[in-house]
Amino acid sequence: MKVYTEVSENINTRNAVVTVGSFDGLHLGHLKILNEVKKTAAQKNGNGFVVTFEPHPRFVLSKDFDMKLLTSLDEKKEILESAGIENLMVINFTKEFSQLTSDEFIKRFIVEKIGAAHMVIGHDHKFGKDRLGDVNILSKVGRLNNFDVTDVSAESLNGEIISSTKIRNALAEGNVERANLFLGRNYSFSGKVVIGAQRGRTLGFPTANIKLDEPRKAVPKNGVYVVDCFLKDEKHIGIMNIGYRPTFENKHELVLEAHLLNFDCDIYGKSMKVEFLKRLRDEVRFESKEALIHQIEIDKQTAQEIIRASLKTIF
Repeated sequence: MKVYTEVSENINTRNAVVTVGSFDGLHLGHLKILNEVKKTAAQKNGNGFVVTFEPHPRFVLSKDFDMKLLTSLDEKKEILESAGIENLMVINFTKEFSQLTSDEFIKRFIVEKIGAAHMVIGHDHKFGKDRLGDVNILSKVGRLNNFDVTDVSAESLNGEIISSTKIRNALAEGNVERANLFLGRNYSFSGKVVIGAQRGRTLGFPTANIKLDEPRKAVPKNGVYVVDCFLKDEKHIGIMNIGYRPTFENKHELVLEAHLLNFDCDIYGKSMKVEFLKRLRDEVRFESKEALIHQIEIDKQTAQEIIRASLKTIF
């Protein structure tokens, strides 16, 4: 996949089919739009082109600083490439950029910079300072600038329209299975394994403390989860605790720590990707070290049973 910025020169695309959006999460609704982009590009003997923004516009335009990201820019690039998108433009979203009207944006980027032959937009998409750019207005602009427009209907699951907000809410409730259904994949985050209190090792359950690569990433509700942990191409089953370690210290800083089952190697400083499969329980304060050890053994057994059951379902 070729990656451009708004200042890139010599963008050479053939019959470009373009879609524009923040695409946070790249969930099933977004993938429906991307599939339409690819289908139309194939019909026109052209190629697909996604335009997105960094940082997310809400970080620039609103005081909603508590909003958490479902996908970092690196994750977006990886997912878009695996989805078969050939070109990506990442526009630096600033206050100045936000003052462009929809007409100015279309003319400067979609027409002059990319040379679109076709645009694909979602059912509720608006852009530009004037928040115009719906299918009716965009079709009129397209006729003046020699590109066609397709709008894509919302994607629903069990009668419910999929959205990034609903996925964030599901994660905040600890409902990672619901989030995974809407995403069409397991929710994940990545980070470096850092040195923690090393208390897990003294309990017989060494843990990998994760420092997120993207500090603004959404983290599921505090509690214990069954996870898949990836170290390069190696996958390990694990249980992850998200919380403040109330049994020992009740820290004010959120701790993300994973215990990898049947694994005990030095992985400090290495990158780890964690995929969430199922929530096991809340984080609780235990009255003794022995009670905590007993519960962790139960968590491990439950995690293994869940994995075995999922393998039986697959095969």
